Amino acid sequence: MDATTIKVRVTMLEEMLGTASANPEIHEEFIASKAPDAQSREEEVAALGAEEVFEKGMTVFPRDENGRPIAWDYQWKGFLKDAFGSLKKVPKSECGKIKAYKKEIDGLIFVEPRQIPIQFPGEVGICQRPLRAQTAQGERVALASSESIPAGATMEFTYRLLLPSHEKAVLEAMDYGQLRGFGQWRNSGKGRFKYEVLEIKRGEE
Repeated sequence: MDATTIKVRVTMLEEMLGTASANPEIHEEFIASKAPDAQSREEEVAALGAEEVFEKGMTVFPRDENGRPIAWDYQWKGFLKDAFGSLKKVPKSECGKIKAYKKEIDGLIFVEPRQIPIQFPGEVGICQRPLRAQTAQGERVALASSESIPAGATMEFTYRLLLPSHEKAVLEAMDYGQLRGFGQWRNSGKGRFKYEVLEIKRGEE
């Protein structure tokens, strides 16, 4: 099938936090349920490596068969949905021109490979921060922990666009990554990144 492909290299500008629950039962029920099919769900839960983690409440990175941290293909599709949803409110944005954008991303934009290696020197760290919530018993404070990969980490992957006219919107969404970020606790600036286009092969309209 003819398609436009965009190969990119993402470089983290800020540390990136893991999003998968270290407790496989919690992860299977609440997080992997968002995976697009049963095979994805099983792969997500199996890739946690939860026996290596001490805290049930910690969020972690999935691992490949060699124990190296990865991102899943559909996490980057999820990033596109988040970016398109925000940028559609910006006048004259390319993302705003695409109606029913979630359906378009699901059916016409794909990410390769399925497991995207995260390359960085050193070891995975830990980021802890307090979470505050108002309850009927007053303010409650809990300590949230996440695995952390440092700024400078890189990922390389390819967007495959079955509709070549999506090219400008996808690149605009990637530009937004410098502001929005990828991974856990994005509202604090975690996971902000820059990217470079390594190769574009354009399909036919």
